[in-house]
Amino acid sequence: MKYTVLTGFFIAACTVACAQDKLTLDGSTTVGPIAKAFAEYMMRQNPVVNITVSESGSGNGAKALLNNTCDIANLSRHLKEAEKKAMEEKGVKPVEHVAAFDALPVIVHPSNRVKGLTIEQVRDIYTGKIVNWKEVGGSDQRIVVISRDTNSGTYESFKELVLGKDDKIIEGAEYTGSNGGVRQRVQMTRGAIGYAGLGFVDRTVKALEINGVAPCAETVIAKKYPLARELFMFTNGEPAADSLAAKFIGLSRTARGREIIEEIGFVPMPEK
Repeated sequence: MKYTVLTGFFIAACTVACAQDKLTLDGSTTVGPIAKAFAEYMMRQNPVVNITVSESGSGNGAKALLNNTCDIANLSRHLKEAEKKAMEEKGVKPVEHVAAFDALPVIVHPSNRVKGLTIEQVRDIYTGKIVNWKEVGGSDQRIVVISRDTNSGTYESFKELVLGKDDKIIEGAEYTGSNGGVRQRVQMTRGAIGYAGLGFVDRTVKALEINGVAPCAETVIAKKYPLARELFMFTNGEPAADSLAAKFIGLSRTARGREIIEEIGFVPMPEK
């Protein structure tokens, strides 16, 4: 009888320990690189830890938190009211943690001679009022509109910051499932225009000034670049202070975490 009790205690203790060593994240493809870099760093520090990161989009991240299939949901936008209501009805208590700051650079092919646009011009391009680059100082070339898919937080942020409430993206626009996909499409298409997270801008594309301001860490922190946003990690309730989830989220506020965020190309939160 004592043996059975001790065995049961051992199994229960092992189950708790194993649960603390595992972490599952899902959601935004923008936040994904930060989450993956954090996971790799923490697993190098402690080989017993097992952290998995999926990138199914902000909307699916919110669903995963609702359905208890992830410990942390990565979103590149705030929760929608419908998502909050669904979570409230199911007893899920979402807690918002800011992981980093981001910009939404508008990108074009490197050969494009246009240096910058206004927000109004970007809106007119995406709604079909401007259809040729010559209308904004470029070459006589049809504009190929590239957008993120409508389930992504990047799309939601772009819609909120650039498009009006009732504005619709031009029919015939191309939609891609990731920021990397937008970059790839733009770098291969001379007439293309797209938008992606700051960490996805490299030499293969050209980031335009918006309202005369270039997208970079300095203009994001100073709140001068008009297309900027916060990147979030959501948990169901506030994680216990000594939990793996709390340590994972807290990494963004450490010196090493800030370095990782900068190395990837995003903007860490200023030190307090």
